[in-house]
Amino acid sequence: MPELPEIEVIRRGLQLHLPGRRIEAVFHNGKALRHEVPLKDMQKVLVGSTIREVGRRAKFLLLHFEAGAVLIIHLGMTGRLGLFPSISPLAKHDHIRWRLDKGLDLRFHDTRRFGSVRLLPAGEAEDREATVFSAVGPEPFSEACSAAYLQRQARRKKQPVKTFLMDMKMLAGVGNIYANECLFTPKIHPARPADDLALDEWQRLILELRAILNHAIDCGGSTISDYLNASGKPGYFQVHFKVYGRTGEPCQCCGTPIEKIQLGGRATYFCPSCQQQGAYSNPRG
Repeated sequence: MPELPEIEVIRRGLQLHLPGRRIEAVFHNGKALRHEVPLKDMQKVLVGSTIREVGRRAKFLLLHFEAGAVLIIHLGMTGRLGLFPSISPLAKHDHIRWRLDKGLDLRFHDTRRFGSVRLLPAGEAEDREATVFSAVGPEPFSEACSAAYLQRQARRKKQPVKTFLMDMKMLAGVGNIYANECLFTPKIHPARPADDLALDEWQRLILELRAILNHAIDCGGSTISDYLNASGKPGYFQVHFKVYGRTGEPCQCCGTPIEKIQLGGRATYFCPSCQQQGAYSNPRG
């Protein structure tokens, strides 16, 4: 599933082409996605409207329209958004088409159909942080996502720190890949209880997370299976992975083989030497 860097790369790509474009028609092939496709509402609200900008919240893409409506798109596991000439043939899994002016389509392609599209009219769009995103934590790059914030949220939470980082209620947009990667440099074992981390460790962790996310965005994201950016090209951050998917390979720092365990049902990778589970005090407060 695309994580924050992949969605941000897609957002930036679409931002180069969509603002100022007008929706002329909306089509749906009738196949169900994760949620019911609001075809009639989109035809009523969006046709004739102009796209103002492309935003992102967590792993969601937001198309903002001049009249105030917002289209919220989640790509699920295999979803893609791309721009195509309107006369080009449809692919098998092109489920939704937004016909734009100047002979272009914005197309939503989703092989497994776990993605979703939601339309918020102007009045509802203004309150989206209190409604649609009420259970979504702060963005990793925001001032609200500080070491102090993370430590407060982690108080009395015995869950593994990696699982904590992937909890969308605590932190927006961090999935399995980047939760694994950001724990390596601060030498934090992924199974360590979240409430055991001291403030300075949270500080190192959030700085590392931001650095990794920025690097991944610069690389165009990570391509593991289905991810393609807005131009239909894969990302290449995966060549920089330090632990993710490297089971049995030597640690780049000490040479110890990378190990893999399951945490919260997700594959978890770490260096047992650099990220020793017992090599910490037990600070609380």
